[in-house]
Amino acid sequence: MDRRDFVKIGLAAGAVAGGAVAKTLGTGGILDAGVWEQQQMMEAGKLTSHSLTSQYLARIKTIDKAGPRLNAIIEINPEALKIALDMDRERNLKRVRGPLHGIPVLLKDNIATGDRMSTTAGSLALAGVRAARDAHVTAQLRAAGAVIIGKTNLSEWANMRSTNSISGWSGRGGLTLNPYALDRNCSGSSSGSGAAIAAGLATLAVGTETDGSIVSPASICGLVGIKPTLGLVSRSGIIPIAHSQDTAGPMARSVADAALMLSAMAGVDPKDPVTSESVGKAGDYRAALDKGGLKGARIGVARNFFGHLPELDAVIEKALLDLKAQGAVLVDTEVPNVGKYGDSETEVLLYEFKTDLEAYLKEYAPNAPVSNMADVIAFNQKHRQQEMPYFGQEYLEQAQAKGNLETPAYKEALANNRRYARAEGIDQVMKQHQLDALVAPTGGPAWLTDFINGDHFVGGFSSPAAVAGYPHITVPAGHIHGLPVGLSFVGAAYSEAALIRMAYAYEQATLHRRAPQFPPSVSLAVR
Repeated sequence: MDRRDFVKIGLAAGAVAGGAVAKTLGTGGILDAGVWEQQQMMEAGKLTSHSLTSQYLARIKTIDKAGPRLNAIIEINPEALKIALDMDRERNLKRVRGPLHGIPVLLKDNIATGDRMSTTAGSLALAGVRAARDAHVTAQLRAAGAVIIGKTNLSEWANMRSTNSISGWSGRGGLTLNPYALDRNCSGSSSGSGAAIAAGLATLAVGTETDGSIVSPASICGLVGIKPTLGLVSRSGIIPIAHSQDTAGPMARSVADAALMLSAMAGVDPKDPVTSESVGKAGDYRAALDKGGLKGARIGVARNFFGHLPELDAVIEKALLDLKAQGAVLVDTEVPNVGKYGDSETEVLLYEFKTDLEAYLKEYAPNAPVSNMADVIAFNQKHRQQEMPYFGQEYLEQAQAKGNLETPAYKEALANNRRYARAEGIDQVMKQHQLDALVAPTGGPAWLTDFINGDHFVGGFSSPAAVAGYPHITVPAGHIHGLPVGLSFVGAAYSEAALIRMAYAYEQATLHRRAPQFPPSVSLAVR
């Protein structure tokens, strides 16, 4: 890509992203800005990647490790400033790789980096263990010119350790705090990625999701989160729960930034055969950033995901009016059969977790002190005081008791999931009403972190798309007592471009996101 190509890209991205940037500057200045404004300043010689990275690292010290002590960052990349200098040198030589060139990015700490950082999923069992090589998504981002500045904290083992877990807590990283109210939870498992980007600790972050772990923390932290179609982004090199649902995805302060990042992350990976299904279906998602993207769109309102909280319903009803005002045609409907795969989803996750974890450890962490699920369980028992002060490891133990992936019970559960989430779920309702997307509340506002009783989720629209392997985007829709909540757009397989188009049009018409102020708790006087 030569300089002229990059300038064209920049103009296109700037035209669509400028409005959102203005709303997100806050007190963080350039650190709260998006990709386009940061690139403009670097192109104009007013900013370097080294300077930008240095400022983010300083903000991490001020906000994350001191001050409100968000605890969103589990590890800093000791090579971050060197990488940033390398990107500046390339820019000076007119070798700009694309819109992410020199942009600081955080990775969730279950994504392998073949560098001096550890990859641990938050577990002390993997503390200090370096991955044998980069995950495919890490390599994609490096090739795009991104500066990987560190790893984010997460719910340990991506929230698949205990039936009574506390989202955002890990044995290695401790608890991540919510920047919108420090006594509230960030949701899981991409809690650190959500808190970090909300607080302006990097431009972009990568989260991962099995069921809700991108969209829920994104919604609760006032961000845009994209959970892609299974196979659009490679799963290789990501500490797994379950290959039938796991995927990485972008978390950002605007739809434009999330689209730029998704374009860089997507790609075919020979080590992940399912990515071959994305050939001809993936693309450059910047073309979908259209302020008129809701005109004529037929959108199904998934009414069976309303009714959990009156204040939440009120926010989303206002969002529906905004969709109509932008030209969307709304159809009240329900997603069918959502009660028919709750138990079978858990069954599939347990079977795949056991098998997939052992495969990951063998390939990416061959020198780790643990090599399978039984080893992890034994480690936690031995280090109970550090690893299990608040909750146990019921899911790990249940997974260990499962057989292999040839077990009939596993195959039946997987077939059940695909039948009711896909053919007789999302596909059925979208075909019946000729829909372009489904919308519903992403979930309720952040709950008080509770070390005794665990998490307190209010609603949630993640499971249909997660179990089906279909795309899901959440966009800020408003606030409840100062706590953000999101509006979800869900579509058929590989409909990312259409969902981005609709989500972008909604975002630009409403611009609900506002920067956090780090209050110790919620003020009930704030609506």
